[in-house]
Amino acid sequence: MSVKWPFAVAMISSGCAGASGPGAAPATLAAPVPAVSTAAMAAHLKYLADDQLEGRAPATRGGRLAAKYIAAQLKLLRIDPAGDDGGYLQTVKFMRRQRGAPGAEPTEATTTNVVGILRGSDPKSSKETILLSAHLDHLGIGREVNGDSIYNGADDDASGCTAVLELAEALAAGPRLKRTVVFALFGSEEIGGYGARYFQEHPPVPVESFVANLEFEMIGRPDAAVAPHTLWLTGYERSNLGAELAAHGARLVADPHPEQNFFRRSDNYVLALKGIIAHTVSSYGLHSDYHRPSDDLAHVDFAHMTEAIESMVEPVRWLVNSDFKPQWNKGGKP
Repeated sequence: MSVKWPFAVAMISSGCAGASGPGAAPATLAAPVPAVSTAAMAAHLKYLADDQLEGRAPATRGGRLAAKYIAAQLKLLRIDPAGDDGGYLQTVKFMRRQRGAPGAEPTEATTTNVVGILRGSDPKSSKETILLSAHLDHLGIGREVNGDSIYNGADDDASGCTAVLELAEALAAGPRLKRTVVFALFGSEEIGGYGARYFQEHPPVPVESFVANLEFEMIGRPDAAVAPHTLWLTGYERSNLGAELAAHGARLVADPHPEQNFFRRSDNYVLALKGIIAHTVSSYGLHSDYHRPSDDLAHVDFAHMTEAIESMVEPVRWLVNSDFKPQWNKGGKP
């Protein structure tokens, strides 16, 4: 999550399951193929949170490598590109100030979003869009803590990027969807949300077509403040989206940390200000590794993260195939 916030692998990989033959006994049922591959999930996390990406800071080599990796994964999944010039990448220029030099003139920098699209099949419903998003950046290289200066951001937010990729795989592999789905990975949430702001100004579909946005942020560990096997939704009380997803099987409850005002502290808020019903799915339990070099792969709870992502697959599929249009509750619109 943003600076206010206190789930050996080849670079290009994709999990798949095999087929069964006709020789099995009639009474034997094959085990269902999991919607989420733990191996593929671990591969994404291992790459994105590796020291070689140097913390994925915006406008750095590591940030660009993360964007190219995610773009390559979307291509493998046959998600259509929806970025600049027929590709997956969306180049975002912004003015930034140099750290430690308050009097210096701002300089131009460039960050990168990754955008893919899965077009709906229904002539009417395909004109409506569900946005699934996360931020791909973290803090880069910073102050050394216990001999480590690389802020890997495994939970924040390689976990969210992994959720979007796994949901993309599950949705693309199933029956054709009624509504259109856009997958967006934003490149500068940690320094001001330039990527999300640029995206909403240059969307691949009309911005008024967005029915809902689910941002995925910090789902790499469970939160002890809620029941086991549970995720929470920022701003749950602001709209009827969370309750409706929960009614269709999502293990979503209200944010147990209202004093942190998390609804306003991720890229969903940029879109919510445009009127889009936009919330963040998380299980961040205010752990002490937040924005420290120790937010690394060793601290990810893979069992929790696999279950967390898998628990959202069918509720999201329902949302994409339904006619339901979430609404702001009274006083909920920011």
